[in-house]
Parts: sequence; structure tokens; C-alpha cells
Amino acid sequence: MPKKISFQMDPIQGVDITGDSTFQLALEAQNRGHDIYYHTPDMLTFENSRVTATGQKMFLRNEVGNHVDLGEPQRLDLHKFDVVWLRQDPPFDMGYITTTHLLDFLKPDTLVVNNPFWVRNFPEKLLILQFPEIIPPTTIARDLDVLKSFRSIHGDVIVKPLYGNGGAGVFRLKTDDQNIASLHELFCKISTEPLIIQKFLPDVRDGDKRVILVNGEAVGAINRIPADGETRSNMHVGGRPEKVGLTKRDQEICSIIGPTLRDKGQIFVGIDIIGNYLTEINVTSPTGLNELKRFDGINAAGLIWDAVEAKL
Repeated sequence: MPKKISFQMDPIQGVDITGDSTFQLALEAQNRGHDIYYHTPDMLTFENSRVTATGQKMFLRNEVGNHVDLGEPQRLDLHKFDVVWLRQDPPFDMGYITTTHLLDFLKPDTLVVNNPFWVRNFPEKLLILQFPEIIPPTTIARDLDVLKSFRSIHGDVIVKPLYGNGGAGVFRLKTDDQNIASLHELFCKISTEPLIIQKFLPDVRDGDKRVILVNGEAVGAINRIPADGETRSNMHVGGRPEKVGLTKRDQEICSIIGPTLRDKGQIFVGIDIIGNYLTEINVTSPTGLNELKRFDGINAAGLIWDAVEAKL
């Protein structure tokens, strides 16, 4: 039977459908006969014990420049929907966190994917700390002396904001770099959050692998190669995607983290692996569906919907 689905996401008119995973999820839902709607996170409301949003019904086409028709704005009672997708992009700030609290009130009427309680409690760079045996040496601190001590032990390091995304604010400090104090000062002026510092992994030159997991199971991977002169491999900053397979080590990492993801309702997850190490677990708005389909012919959006429909 057709289900009623709403996607909480950034404005759909401006998405790049050649690389946007939310569009692929919505298109797959439409192709399965579901009724699909859309609302932006700023339209979410809690009033009279109901969670609602001003949104629009939508019809999608896989045509660049002509990918969506939207109906008239209407008030959506999200308790009457079968599924709400939490798919707005970070930053993972208090606005984002507030939406997860509001969406929590939809239980048990509506399935929210990924589970907002655990999205809120599983930030990308913090969840990995539960798996110390498969991550590189990592410290989270705001204290400059602690950061310097880590750097003195490990030499070549990566420093980045704890709640950043898309490669923004990621710095590599080589052994002879003298800028850690200046960088700390800069971060502290713009944020009250701690920093994350990790040992630099030279294997990043061979790529930063994005592995897609569906309900805790690995379904495929793409590799992201940094541009010349770059440490960051994110596609937002010029990283080049390429075809890659899953290694035995990749499968081992997925088998370690998979049960936790599955138990906490994280149906669509993208993890980052450099060499033999897990570096991030992305649960807020993971990407990679388009590239996986283009390189390997894997319809991960279909596999994700199989998992969602099974839960319904």
C-alpha cells in the first residue's frame, strides 16, 4: 500500500540531483508508489501536543534543471505520516539538535529515519570513540596544553572542529608546523566547542573510503581522492570519487559497528575509512548513493527503502 512520506531537508529546488542522496531516496519512494512531501526544518512546529510543518506535496523527475514540481503549501500533521526523513545538512548546531527533539514527539505514530534520538546522541566524530580499537589515536579537548601534548607524541596531526562537516575547518599540522597555538586561538574566538585532534594517516593519499551501510550491513563503497595540494578528500572541496571495492578490513570494521547502528535505528549510515582506520560515522545526512549506483550499479536507495518498509 502507498505510504505517506515527508522529507525534512534543505530547499529541494536548489539540490544537485547528480550528487544529492536525499533526491535519490525521494525518487525511489515515488517510484514505489508512495506519496511524497517535503518541508524545511525551519517550518517544523510543536503546538497543542502535535508536531506539524508547513510543507508541499512533490513530484520528482530525474531531469537536471527540471527535477521537481511542488504543490501548494499546506500544514502537514506529521503524526499522520508513515515516515519522516531527517535529511537536512549540518551544521550540527542547536537548531539541528532542536529538530531532533521535536521529531522525537512523533513516536509511536510515525517512523523517523534515522532515529532522531540517536542522531542527536551519535555525532559523527564522537560515536567513533566507542570503538577505540579501530580508530587512529584521537583526542578531544579545548585545552591548548593537551593539544600540544598530543602533537608532541604523534607529530603529524589533523585538527578540526568537533561538529564541522564537508571538510570545512580541517587543518593538517606537520611535525615542523608552528601554528597550533594560532589555530587554537582562531577556533576559540569563533566557537565554545572543543577541537578534535587525530594522528595524520598518510594512507589518505590513496583515498578516503566512504562505505554505505544499510541497517548495519555494508552494501558498497566509493573512494574519494584528495585534489593535488589538498589533505581533505571531501567532494565539497574537490575530492575525486572513484570506484573501489570493500576489503577484508572494511568488512571487519563494519561488523564491529554494525550491531550498534542497527540497534539504535540508524538505517542509512556512511562511514569513512582511511587505510585500516575508521575516522567518522556519518548519521546526520550521509551521501554517496549516486556514486555507488554510477560505479557499481548498486541501488542503495532501494535497499534502504526495503529496510524502512520492513520496519513499517
